[in-house]
Amino acid sequence: MTTADPTTTDPTTTDPIAVDETTTVPAPEPTRTPRVRIRGLRKAFDDKEILRGIDLDVRAGEVVAIIGPSGSGKSTLLRTINHLERPTTGLVRIDGEIIGYRQSGTKLYALPEAAILRQRSKIGFVFQHFNLFPHLTALENVSLAPIHAKGLQQTEDVRRQARDLLERVGLGDRVDHYPRQLSGGQQQRVAIARALALQPELILFDEPTSALDPELVGEVLDVIADLAREGRTLIIVTHEIAFARRVADRLIFIDDGRILESGPPAEVLDNPQHDRTREFLSRVL
Repeated sequence: MTTADPTTTDPTTTDPIAVDETTTVPAPEPTRTPRVRIRGLRKAFDDKEILRGIDLDVRAGEVVAIIGPSGSGKSTLLRTINHLERPTTGLVRIDGEIIGYRQSGTKLYALPEAAILRQRSKIGFVFQHFNLFPHLTALENVSLAPIHAKGLQQTEDVRRQARDLLERVGLGDRVDHYPRQLSGGQQQRVAIARALALQPELILFDEPTSALDPELVGEVLDVIADLAREGRTLIIVTHEIAFARRVADRLIFIDDGRILESGPPAEVLDNPQHDRTREFLSRVL
């Protein structure tokens, strides 16, 4: 298990990088490229800094669970990974590709929105509040994802894939139902099927059970656990501590925009090294 002291700088990491319009690209690091590589990530809204220098690698097939108090920057971190929020400084790479920017020599230039949408098509995102289109059926909501993100046509193959995905998340008998006709847990499972329709290299989950009644939480967590067992790369922001212990390869504790602790779930939960981690866990366990 590793702990991060926010008052010190790890000399093996790259300094934060300004990414307004152009900036210098750091030299490649001499390690095998992980699926996700984040260096020097900072995000501020006006004069309030939410992320304060995040360095994080996620291997292909790794399941990373992120815990921490409300307002600590967990959701903002996810949103900067797929460039829903533009970093103030720092870079995010997925499979070596810089998200939100193109590289020319040693300089970076902001990508147009169409190119960013193409990058996002490789990243599934499951939101807290489902974000389904209320006027579309479950089948249409799932079908629309590859059509919109990848420019595909509405074909029988696309509809068949959507139907198969809904079957996979246990909703094969709800394909023609509208969101208002589904429970919260069923709506979230439609949202997961929609994310899978993109055939993503990475799936981000932002508190996927926080909007659900307690009796509906298990059905959503079971679907996510199945994805973890398949060897998919997942980053999950969650307040379900027992679930994180069960499915994650690594647990990260974030507080005040910094990673304070990272390691195997059993070590972080049973033997936390940072005082702030111990204080947080004493309140939630």
